[in-house]
Amino acid sequence: MGSKTETVLDRFLRYVKIDTQSQEDSKDYPSTKKQFDLARLLKAELEGLSLKDVRLDKWGYVTATLPANLPPDWGSKKGVPVVGLLAHMDTSPEVSGTDIKPRIHKNYQGGDIPLKDGQVIKVDENPELKNNIGNDVVTSDGTTLLGADDKAGIAGIMTALEGMVNDPKIYHGEIRIGFTPDEEVGQGTDHFDVHSFGAEVAYTVDGSTVGEVENETFNAATATFKIMGINVHPGYAKGKMVNALRAASEIVSRLPRDTAPETTEKREGYLHPHMMEGRVEEATVKVLVRDFEMKGMEEKGKLLEKIRDEVTALFPRIKIDLNIKESYRNMRFKLDEDPRAMEYALEAVRMAGIEPKPEIIRGGTDGARLCYMGLLTPNIFTGGQNFHSKLEWIPVQGMEKAVETILNLVQIWVEKSRV
Repeated sequence: MGSKTETVLDRFLRYVKIDTQSQEDSKDYPSTKKQFDLARLLKAELEGLSLKDVRLDKWGYVTATLPANLPPDWGSKKGVPVVGLLAHMDTSPEVSGTDIKPRIHKNYQGGDIPLKDGQVIKVDENPELKNNIGNDVVTSDGTTLLGADDKAGIAGIMTALEGMVNDPKIYHGEIRIGFTPDEEVGQGTDHFDVHSFGAEVAYTVDGSTVGEVENETFNAATATFKIMGINVHPGYAKGKMVNALRAASEIVSRLPRDTAPETTEKREGYLHPHMMEGRVEEATVKVLVRDFEMKGMEEKGKLLEKIRDEVTALFPRIKIDLNIKESYRNMRFKLDEDPRAMEYALEAVRMAGIEPKPEIIRGGTDGARLCYMGLLTPNIFTGGQNFHSKLEWIPVQGMEKAVETILNLVQIWVEKSRV
């Protein structure tokens, strides 16, 4: 645990050196035990800041409370919502998070950033680099990811907490802290108890470009085609065999190529065949369905049903079942019910001297699930870029602006709650 004068960079460099990579298809929760290494450290640091109710539970959630610190003339603690600050501890299973060696490129003056093993952060692929001339840019050495997703968020929250603890003039209501495991494998909220957490509004600090505040995610569903064919010895199969693998291939070939992850951007949805397996007698195709609007989800569902019917007609005696299961919905639908959560975040960014950028997330977030669990949770920037990649990078000054934004935000909730 560090001193009382630590910077957000000090904390970040310490956290990223702890391997917290999560694991797909694990039967454990959290999916990897090594996530507890960071959880235990954070618990100790929160206790060192004299926060209350500091807990690390069996699921790997770290929670704590910073009691309200209201102006002397406030008169009552009532009326200020309890605000939650959340970040996740795990890193992506897609790229190694073992033995991360951060590099600090001080006073970046432009140009490509070469790393080890031929990895290069190229300016023409990273236009945001041009907005960071003169800043200090942190990267990995090129052999691992960096871990800014989301240890930059953790470092930002911890640094903001230290600022609130040390400066009694930073007025805030009760603040609840939550550090979660397994966000990267889609399980970050599986055991999160919104009721006991006790916040009335929350913010994940897990975004990207400086100034961005995200209030939209995809609507998401998974479509599963179960194809039942008929297997017969291939030497005597004429007129008898019905090959489920051929039908599965036909399904994939009929998915529109202009509605795929590799051909869409911004607010465009997609159909993404991400798993196909089986044999002659039985095969499975799974398709991810994504769209920002429910109308788009309905249209894509009807298209999949049409494909099922067309392929069934091509293969006499085959049986194809289609099941479409919803995963999560666009968090905007919930956030629109109380615009304050987003409005105050944008104002906090503006107070930090940055033009706020309301943005969408072409994916999901713990915040999306929490919104539908009863806790409105927009997402605030960290400054990081190229998450889940050996080419990940983050400006130190971006992390500092995230800290400033958090401090502004808690004060705005106080000021706006005055009657």
